[in-house]
Parts: sequence; structure tokens; C-alpha cells
Amino acid sequence: QVRVVESGGGLVQPGGSLRLSCASSQLTLEYYATGWFRQAPGNEREGVLCIENSAEDGTTYYIDSVKGRFTVSRDKAKNMVYLQMNDLTPEDTAVYYCAAGPSFDTLDSRYPYWGQGTQVTVSS
Repeated sequence: QVRVVESGGGLVQPGGSLRLSCASSQLTLEYYATGWFRQAPGNEREGVLCIENSAEDGTTYYIDSVKGRFTVSRDKAKNMVYLQMNDLTPEDTAVYYCAAGPSFDTLDSRYPYWGQGTQVTVSS
């Protein structure tokens, strides 16, 4: 089963930072759009942001609440995509998922390759 793997979650205080990583041993991630999604308890999964495949380039934010705080980057040599999260708030607490697909899409169902998720908890 082709999949991606997230890592880097944990417990952080409000105002702190975390960097999540997304990797795959089966996909060359630069050829895929990689979206970051999150799901908080009792809530539906929501898109956070997406980095396009390297041919398309660019980043698209699904939600405004992370603009100015979250950024996404790619390391082609390491076949990794990173989600840098700064100035975290308790409202950012969720399981974070990365997903790979052919291009950015507003529908998460259009991303065929998903990870198992990593927990991010923002609490004092």
C-alpha cells in the first residue's frame, strides 16, 4: 500500500512552534501536490495548506487562520515536505495528516495517498 508518513507532532505551549515532516519511501514527493490536513476532536477534517508539485510550484492555503503562522516547504534531496507551524494556539490542536495527490484540490478525497497522522497538542 502506497502511503506517506508524518512525524514531528507533540505537545507545545501556546506561542510555540513545531515542524511536521512528511516522507514517503514509495513516492517521489516533488512530483505530487502535498496537502496538510487536520482533524480536531469532534470536528470534520479540514485542509490547512498545500504545496503544489514542483512543476506547478506554489502554496495554497485552505484556511485563513494559519496564514502568517504556517508555512510549507519541500526538500527534494531528502524527499520530504515540511509544515512549519509558528505561534501555535490551542485551536491548532488536532491530528495532522499529510496527503499526496496529482495536484492541489479542494476535495481531500482527490488525494489518494495518506499518512496515519501525527498528534499536535497546544496547551499550557
